Amino acid sequence: MSDLYAVMGNPINHSKSPQIHSTFAEQTEQDLIYSAILVPLEKFKEEADSFFRNGRGLNVTVPFKEDAWQYADTYSSRALRAGAVNTLIKKEDGSVHADNTDGIGMVRDITVNNGCEIKGKRVLVLGAGGAVRGILEPVLEEKPREVVIANRTVSKAQALAEDFSDIGEISGCGFEQVEGQFDLIINGTSASLSGELPPVPESVIHLETTCYDMMYSAEPTVFNQWAAGLNAAATLDGLGMLVEQAAESFEKWRGVRPESKPVINSIRESLLLVKTA
Repeated sequence: MSDLYAVMGNPINHSKSPQIHSTFAEQTEQDLIYSAILVPLEKFKEEADSFFRNGRGLNVTVPFKEDAWQYADTYSSRALRAGAVNTLIKKEDGSVHADNTDGIGMVRDITVNNGCEIKGKRVLVLGAGGAVRGILEPVLEEKPREVVIANRTVSKAQALAEDFSDIGEISGCGFEQVEGQFDLIINGTSASLSGELPPVPESVIHLETTCYDMMYSAEPTVFNQWAAGLNAAATLDGLGMLVEQAAESFEKWRGVRPESKPVINSIRESLLLVKTA
């Protein structure tokens, strides 16, 4: 009988996870079934209990990442730091272990897939919400020279920086207070979804700056269009992060690392086909 895995969220129809994990399973010859489950709001625990009667692992997307954190019995250090999880693993003893693979997926996309070094670099992170909290530990573990979190609400950026100050040089400020140039700029706001731009000074970008938007779409995001217009060295979106966080989950579940590059290319092609259809 095939092992059961799934992603839970609301909404869930847009999820690429079944496509990604089914491809990973085919690649690595793993016998599993991966499905998408629409979970009614306020019903995460009941749905997770029901799934784990037979299921082996769950991915969790919005708005249930904090519910999943509450649901778990044990945590990875990055899950503890993030306060939200996207991966649940059922252990042999029946307990559920939680991890957050978003940040490590993004870092792997930046460093391995795109050859951009984080070590020793000056990094600007835009936004101070849950998405940003989930990436900070893996980014700081790369030993950047400095991380600056910029956010509309200054106190939120400063509080978040304080939470991670024990593992690296990190500070928080308002968007307009950002000073100097940065080697890597990560947009962790949801502004791209509404076609808006975080109000940071153009002076943050120099000719060797890499700009990374955690969102992705068939068209370059507004943030990446802005960065390209200022002659940033590279503009990257979050599609690679999506696939790499899935690969990390898959390896946690199955003990084998799938190849992510062909899957990234395949989804990119399908996005472009939809765009031109």
